[in-house]
Amino acid sequence: MGNEASYPAEMGSHFDHEEIKRLGKRFKKLDVDSSGALSADELLSLPELWHNPLAQRVFEVFDADGDGEVDFEEFIEGTSQFSMRGDEEQKLRFAFNIYDMDKDGYISNGELFQVLKMMVGNNMKDWELQQVVDKSIIILDTDGDGRLSFEEFRAAVWDLEVHKQLVVDV
Repeated sequence: MGNEASYPAEMGSHFDHEEIKRLGKRFKKLDVDSSGALSADELLSLPELWHNPLAQRVFEVFDADGDGEVDFEEFIEGTSQFSMRGDEEQKLRFAFNIYDMDKDGYISNGELFQVLKMMVGNNMKDWELQQVVDKSIIILDTDGDGRLSFEEFRAAVWDLEVHKQLVVDV
């Protein structure tokens, strides 16, 4: 991981030096095997993620370089999305990235189905969920390309104040 004091404060632009130090200590506790990076199991041991059906997706979004683990910089960048001082646009981008599984900049019908399936589990039949997905895409897809861009996503969720709900005390 390196010494958290060696990372510039700008790295986690929403955190001050003391918060980065606290996050460094938390990172070290989570890094059970002392590898300097967190596996999915290590990151998902956070109590905030225990019962979250999207925990695996959170890990995948934190893992910005896609190498299967979250290093300290990715941990700081990821957790900064949950800072009270975090930028609303970045918080919405984080939420969007949960749905954009293939990282192509769009939420497809299939991606929306997969993420919603994670959320509802077996509480809905697949055909019922697919109807919800199809209707959502039809309503929210303002340019008619069959998928949701970040701008369409933002327009759909802005009034829900999703960005205000993505806050955790560090």
